[in-house]
Amino acid sequence: MIPVSCGDIATFVKGELVGADPSAVIDGPVVIDSRKAAPGGLFVALPGENVDGHSFVAKATEAGVTVSLTSRPIEGCPCLVVEDPQLALGLVARYVMSRLPNCLVVGLTGSQGKTSTKDMIAQLLTPYGPTIAPEGSFNNELGHPLTALQADENTRFLVAEMGAAKVGDIAYLANITPPRIGLVLNVGTSHIAQFGSQDNIALGKGEMVEALTEDGTAILNADDPRVAAMASRTKAKVVTFGESAGADVRATDVVLDDQARAGFTLHMAGGQYAVQLQQMGEHYVPNALAAAAAAHAAGLEPQQVADGLNAATAGSKWRMEVTERPDGVTVINDAYNANPESVRAALKALAAIGRSRKARTWAVLGEMLSLGAASTELHDGIGRLAVRLDINRLIAVTEGARPIHLGANLEGSWGNESVYAPDIDAALAILRAELAPGDVVLVKASHALAFERLAEELIKDGGTA
Repeated sequence: MIPVSCGDIATFVKGELVGADPSAVIDGPVVIDSRKAAPGGLFVALPGENVDGHSFVAKATEAGVTVSLTSRPIEGCPCLVVEDPQLALGLVARYVMSRLPNCLVVGLTGSQGKTSTKDMIAQLLTPYGPTIAPEGSFNNELGHPLTALQADENTRFLVAEMGAAKVGDIAYLANITPPRIGLVLNVGTSHIAQFGSQDNIALGKGEMVEALTEDGTAILNADDPRVAAMASRTKAKVVTFGESAGADVRATDVVLDDQARAGFTLHMAGGQYAVQLQQMGEHYVPNALAAAAAAHAAGLEPQQVADGLNAATAGSKWRMEVTERPDGVTVINDAYNANPESVRAALKALAAIGRSRKARTWAVLGEMLSLGAASTELHDGIGRLAVRLDINRLIAVTEGARPIHLGANLEGSWGNESVYAPDIDAALAILRAELAPGDVVLVKASHALAFERLAEELIKDGGTA
């Protein structure tokens, strides 16, 4: 973070300094966890359901923070008192970004694939200048400003992943870090319970390109009609990506290798470039095209983009992580999150690797949350897709995922190919009893279900090489 005075921040966020010197400088980390507080930093005291951050202001002060952002004074502690510390955190980030005019912000959003695409963009840009990007999916009203506040005078690129649960969320985040390049990957059904409809999801995601000025660049998915239609919502230059013949950045000749990793010909700026991705699944192709378009808009030459895509690896955990157990079982840990689009993509990748290896495939699937009234239908559809893709075994885990099991049986008249397990331990018992060398197991569910534990237990079961 760049050095800023308490007085300047207080003026910008319209807060009151209590027990704090207006000339005192904040030049350390901005944190919401007092255990990470450090000398010169800023501690943000957030209220919580179980723990109130104000209870830890004294601890943060002892650790040497310059000031704490609070909603009330804390005796003996320098405080910047505001009505809402969370909103003030966003304003602090906005103030810092206003003082970094040479930092190019690449903002991106979409219903799925955001984090993988963010990781690709960051890896493409890093060799050409200091780059800040969020860890994992640090993309909400807390993670986003905290990521932005890591930028300083040397930062050349800020890759800002922005999530949304309702209309207005992207506009709020984009105001904190005004993007020069705005990317929309897709409009799916993730968080449809909160949004109400896919049209509302499109309305919210399109706020990304509405935030661009005339000298910016909007990167839009030509293969998604709702995204392509966002071209009318921006003043910026529009660049499209996809497999459509009319896309500005497109892929042809897509072929999967024996690890279900996609190779393709990248068409960009009038040239053609060979790309072989390191990530498993054909669904990484549009992510790579989006990253390519964003990196080119940020100033990279097409060959630099292609070279970067060839070298890029998975940057965030629990996303199509492949572990080959010493006993011959392969575990694909894609347990970070799940929505209908991402589960369909993961099942297709599982089927592809099963065909290439002539291996028995297992899909261990938990509930996809936040689907509202469409939940039963969408889970049923996943079960039916598993049958159509010829997945060999399906385990639907937890009550919310039971329609996956029912859909599979209705589609394929399966016997024990599909089973229901009430919890993770029951699923593990089935797998431990029936897995055989050569089997490939996909583990996927919404983040709140903590299916990473299931995947990690499976990996441990294989022993060490």
